Amino acid sequence: MAIDRVAATVGGLRMASGISFLVDPVRANRWWGDRREPVTTTRLLLRSMGYRDALVGGLLLTAALRGRDTRGWFLASGGADAADLLGGLGVHHEMTRSQRAIGLGGAAVGIGVGLWGATRKR
Repeated sequence: MAIDRVAATVGGLRMASGISFLVDPVRANRWWGDRREPVTTTRLLLRSMGYRDALVGGLLLTAALRGRDTRGWFLASGGADAADLLGGLGVHHEMTRSQRAIGLGGAAVGIGVGLWGATRKR
């Protein structure tokens, strides 16, 4: 059983990011470029994103550690980032420069990593 180190790293990072949004959504939101205090509905969405990222990242990590095919979890990870990018594009005119760079740029990078991981050979 060979461990897929790249998938384990990507999965671990996504899971850690998700957990950070569950533990302290306000601080995690600041890491992603928003300096304002989020309202209640924003906190709800941050926690929902945290659950999603912790789950997808954890399942990618688990598949990697068990030597299983990780391509589907890479695709799910990229799909989550695509949803974030699509949602962010609808409000990009309301975002600060740092929010656009970090939030939308990070989503674009995540899509690329997800597509790369979904199409790579093992």
